[in-house]
Amino acid sequence: MTTHTASGQPALDNTDRRKSAALARRETQPDEGAHWVRGAALARQILRSKASLQGGAGADLVTFKNPEHAPVFFLDGEDHLEKRRKTNHFLSAKAITDQHQATMENCTARLLAQFQRDGSAKLEDLSFTLAIEVVGEILGLTDSNEDARARRIQKVLKASIANAGDSALSRFTLNLARAYRVGIFFLADVRPAIKARKLKPRDDAISFYLSEGYSNPAIVIECLTYGTAGMLTTREFIIMAAWYLFEDEALRTRFLDADSKGQLAILMEILRLEPVAAMIHRRVNEPVEGVGDGPLPPGEKYGIDIRAANVDESVTGACPFAVDPERAKRQQETGRYLSFGDGPHTCPGWQVALHETRVFLAALFRVPGVTLEREPDMSWNAQLGSYELRNADITCERAAQA
Repeated sequence: MTTHTASGQPALDNTDRRKSAALARRETQPDEGAHWVRGAALARQILRSKASLQGGAGADLVTFKNPEHAPVFFLDGEDHLEKRRKTNHFLSAKAITDQHQATMENCTARLLAQFQRDGSAKLEDLSFTLAIEVVGEILGLTDSNEDARARRIQKVLKASIANAGDSALSRFTLNLARAYRVGIFFLADVRPAIKARKLKPRDDAISFYLSEGYSNPAIVIECLTYGTAGMLTTREFIIMAAWYLFEDEALRTRFLDADSKGQLAILMEILRLEPVAAMIHRRVNEPVEGVGDGPLPPGEKYGIDIRAANVDESVTGACPFAVDPERAKRQQETGRYLSFGDGPHTCPGWQVALHETRVFLAALFRVPGVTLEREPDMSWNAQLGSYELRNADITCERAAQA
C-alpha cells in the first residue's frame, strides 16, 4: 500500500543516492565575484529575466565582428532570439521525428550489433559514437569516414576543453595542439561537408550557415560549439542514466514497459538528480532581490546552482531525492526543472539529447544478458563544470557468428 505525506503526496524512499553529488559539492563554486544562487524560484527569476545576459564560459570576454555569425551561446537579446528562430527547426520535436530519430535508431542498431558480436564494450565509447553521429547529421558533417571522423572529433574536443596549466610553455603547447587538431578537423571533415553542400544544399546546419554567408572559421566555431554541448554532455548523461537503470531492476522494468513519454519522464528525473552541468552564470542588468539583505544593483553576476535548485522542495514537492516519474505531472512542471537551464538560453538541443538517450537505452537493455561489469570511474571536468564517467564496462551474450 502506498503511504502519503501530510500534503497528500506519495511517501517515497527519499534516501540521497545521487552518484555525483559529493564530487560536485567539492568542485562547484561560482566564478569570482558572482553571487551563489541555490533556490529554484530566484534561479528561475534570474534565468528568465529579459535583463539577463550570458555570463559563463568567457562570454564576458568574447566579441564578434558580425553578431549574426556568432554562436548562439554567446549572443543575447534580439541577436540571440533571431539566431534561435533561424536554427531551432534543426532541433525541434518535428525534426527529431521526421529526421533525427532514424539516425538515432540506425546508429544504435549498428553499435549494439557490434557489441553483441564482441560480447563486451565500454559504454562511453558507444554513447560517444552515437552522440557524434546524431550531432554530425544535424550539422551536416556526413561527408567523411564515420570512424575516422569520430576519432578526430574526440581529439579536437579533448584539446578544446583541456586545462592549459599555469606556465606560459604549457599554455603555448596546448594552444598549438588545439590549432593543429582544429585544422585537421576542418580539412578532413568540415571542408568536404561545405564543398558538398555548396553543390547540393540539404536540410542541415552547414547548408544554413552557407546560405547566411558564414565564413569557414565561423562554421568551424559553430561545429565545435554544438560538439561540446551535444556530444560531450550527452555522452555523460547516457552513461549516468544507464548506471541508474542497471542497479535498479524495478526502475529498469518500468522504463522498458513504458511508452516513449513514460521513458522520457524517468530520464528527466535521473537528470534532475544528476545534471551534467552543475552551474551556469548570468549577468543581470537590473536590480535583483532575494540574494542578500537588500536588492543588489544592476550589472551583478550570479552563479545558478542547478543541482541545488533541482532538489528544492518548493518546486519538487516532497522526497526530492527519489526518482519519481510522476513528480513533474503532480507538481505541474515540465520535468526538465533547471537541468537544461531556463529562459532565453535554455539548451536548444535538450529534446535531441533526451530522445537520443531514450532510443539508445531502450535498445541496450533489451540486449540478451547485458550486464554492467564495472561501475564507471568518476572525475570532474573543471572547464565544463561537469562530471565525467569512464571505464563503464558492459558485457552481453555473444551473438552466434554467421
